[in-house]
Amino acid sequence: MTRIAIPSADSETVKRAGASGIGAGRPGFLWAAPAAVFFGLFAIVPLIMVAVLSFASWDGLSDPQFAGLDNWKKLLDDPVMIKSLWLSVLLTVLGVLVQTPLSILLGVWAAGHQRNRAVLSAIYFVPMLLSIAAVSVLWRAVLDPNLGVPAQATWLFGDGNLFGMQSSAIGVLVFVSTWQFTPLHTLIYQGAARAVPPVLYQAAQIDGAGTVRQFFHITLPQLRNSIITSMILMVVGGLTTFDTVLILTQGGPGSDTTISAYYMYQKAFKSFDYGAASTIALLLVLVSTVISLIVVRLSGYDKMRSTMEGL
Repeated sequence: MTRIAIPSADSETVKRAGASGIGAGRPGFLWAAPAAVFFGLFAIVPLIMVAVLSFASWDGLSDPQFAGLDNWKKLLDDPVMIKSLWLSVLLTVLGVLVQTPLSILLGVWAAGHQRNRAVLSAIYFVPMLLSIAAVSVLWRAVLDPNLGVPAQATWLFGDGNLFGMQSSAIGVLVFVSTWQFTPLHTLIYQGAARAVPPVLYQAAQIDGAGTVRQFFHITLPQLRNSIITSMILMVVGGLTTFDTVLILTQGGPGSDTTISAYYMYQKAFKSFDYGAASTIALLLVLVSTVISLIVVRLSGYDKMRSTMEGL
């Protein structure tokens, strides 16, 4: 029997090869330097300035005066502030509960090969191309209690004033946000669903699993990373919603839809209390960060690793 001699590599050669492989898979910091500088100038620096102003009293014209914890004490004792925070959380939770299942179903459908799927998907993604202001103005006109659809269909909408009650006004805000932002999350799930290995579905079909069973036992588990990413985007976006409330309800009726971001706007540009407005902004950052960390921690997302890890 003829034996083939395989040349052995010394340990130093293996180390150099491994080091070169790691270096090739992990670019140096210089690649991220432009983005890091941009993020620092337009995110970190403004955040630090807001944090400083939250401990000061400033009307936007005179010099800021150090106020210690006065702004924080006033806001914590302000019933409108407490109510606005709960409203922000409520709108965020409702947005997640409505948009998540809808986006998953539409994303999985759009990832398929149905007839006319591409045309229907393109039409469905149109709201994502419009600005928040344009969408809000559009739906404000459509839902106008005097000239809009509710005025013509009183049998369905009652007196037609959907902005006159807190429950219906919140429903309008959730509906408009869902109409505009669901396409974005659908796009996330569409890309994730297309990345699921087809061999998993083929094996499931051989075992006799139907479409519904494949969805719950293959598709959903494979979409786990995308679900967490989408939910974090929804949480941050929901807590910082402003344009929709400003155009559709202006915080009304009364203060029933005055969320924290809109209350911050009122404090800054109507009351000229930039110290209180900065405090609200910093509080929103803290709440968004805490909720996002909780979602990441409970989901185990922080322990996940990419399939490209180690290349």
